[in-house]
Amino acid sequence: MSEATAPDAAAAPVLPAGAPPEHAVEPVAGLDELAEAFLTMRTRDEAKRFLRDLCTLAELEALSHRWQTARLVDEGLSYQEIAQRVPTSTATVTRVAQWVRHGAGGYRLALERAGGEGR
Repeated sequence: MSEATAPDAAAAPVLPAGAPPEHAVEPVAGLDELAEAFLTMRTRDEAKRFLRDLCTLAELEALSHRWQTARLVDEGLSYQEIAQRVPTSTATVTRVAQWVRHGAGGYRLALERAGGEGR
């Protein structure tokens, strides 16, 4: 999909709260252990320190951009506006929006639980 034809954020339906995810979590070696390690973090600072040790700066920036994009998709901004604000490509906005709406449910859970925090 080209940037000029990227759909508006309101174009696709959003899963209702509590709806089952549309996409299963694929088996990845070590993913369970990684998820357990995240769950041991007790504060935002601990989580940030763990992420910094785990990821390169480029990986952290990519993850941060995806999260910012997911929040703005959830707020209903146009893909073009999101791409300019984050900054990222409209292709990335489209990809993130697809996972927010039809993914494994992780974005939706995080968005619901984060509420207005960190905005």
